[in-house]
Amino acid sequence: MLSDERQILNLLHLYCELQDAADFEAVSELFRHSGYRVKGGKSLFGYDEVRALKSQHDKVHEDGTLRTKHVTTNTILEIDPDGRTARTRSYFTVYQGTTALPLQCVIAGRYHDTFEKVDGAWRFKDRYILGDLQGDLSHHLRDNPLEKALEKR
Repeated sequence: MLSDERQILNLLHLYCELQDAADFEAVSELFRHSGYRVKGGKSLFGYDEVRALKSQHDKVHEDGTLRTKHVTTNTILEIDPDGRTARTRSYFTVYQGTTALPLQCVIAGRYHDTFEKVDGAWRFKDRYILGDLQGDLSHHLRDNPLEKALEKR
């Protein structure tokens, strides 16, 4: 049996793995009961809305992946005394390399996540994405939902 902390960290890392693989169905499943918000962008909720966003924005390459590596670091985890809710604040960095784009960081920012424990298992309750630094996203996104938020800085 994994600790609460490990289960929550596994959710953070599983998101990265699934996103890099362009497994939008599995990514969306992580947010079936959750909000998914981008600063300056839309507030979404649940599988269908997250799936539509991923399908609309993210570029899938010839190999069926995004040609990215999402890395989540500097996680601060707080579990409420009741043991049923938790919050994390993390940094994210997305690296990408394609046949036309040398390996580089294309975006860095923060995730503010809320989790809830239901029937003994942790799941996302809300994800708030703050894009702090942006590089060349032309090979990663069809259009950039973070662009308006970054322009306001």
